[in-house]
This record gives sequence, structure tokens and C-alpha cells, in this order.
Amino acid sequence: MLSPEEIQEIQTALAHCESNFAAGLDALKIVQRRRGWISDETLQEVARFLEMTPAELDSVATFYSLIFRRQVGRHVILLCDSVSCWVMGYESLFEALKKRLGIGFGQTSADGRFTLLPHPCLGACERAPVMMIDDELYGPIEEEMIEKILARYE
Repeated sequence: MLSPEEIQEIQTALAHCESNFAAGLDALKIVQRRRGWISDETLQEVARFLEMTPAELDSVATFYSLIFRRQVGRHVILLCDSVSCWVMGYESLFEALKKRLGIGFGQTSADGRFTLLPHPCLGACERAPVMMIDDELYGPIEEEMIEKILARYE
């Protein structure tokens, strides 16, 4: 069931949208922020609340790459793989993250702390190479900085 807080936030979002469908993405973000990801059951709850079919809402969820339809770690690392980041050292950062976390893209560390995902562009080419953990952007990053950055997310 949606919590009273989730319902209140979704109703606030609905007040600023022309239709329930238009509020779908905001509703998913609200619920994901509280739960970490959107399970099938959660998607059905939100769809029911918005008076949409689960298929309609799932089309929104699967289009938007930052709605997680499977469980992720407590912190999500988005590693920018744009051309600018590639040129400025993306590959060495990816290798360092894989080694440090023991995972590849789409995987979650054994302790459940981190999920590592590629991202086509984080919009910070002037700071390349960059990565984002949760809502915090880091860049330019060098391999030696990774341990200190990850330590902030205990």
C-alpha cells in the first residue's frame, strides 16, 4: 500500500499536471525515493492510484532509465560513458570501480551498498570524467580518488 506521505506527495504532483498520465513519472520518482526501486506490486499500486493500467505506467517506467524496476543497492553509481568522459579517462575509472566493488555494470556489490550503472551522459562534459552517486556529481575524477569518494557512503 502507498503510505500517507507518498499519497500526499503524489497528490501535490497531480495538482501541477494536466492529467494523471502526466504525473506518472513524478509519482514513480516519489515512491522510488522512499523505497529505492519500483517492484511490480508497487507499480500496480501507483497505477491504481493514478487510475492508469499497469501497462501504461510501466511504459513510463521502462522509458525513463533512472526508474529502477529491480532492486538496487543503497547507493546507485552512474558512470558517465559519453565521448567526453571516454576521452578523459572513463575506462580506467570503470576498471578501478569494478576492482574495488567486485561488480560490473548492472550488478550490486555483495554488501548491498552500491549498484553500478553506465549512463550515456551526465551533462558535465567540462568536468569529465564524471560519475554520480545518488544525487551527488563527482568530476573530474582520477582513479586515486575513488576510495575516498566511496567512503562517504558507508
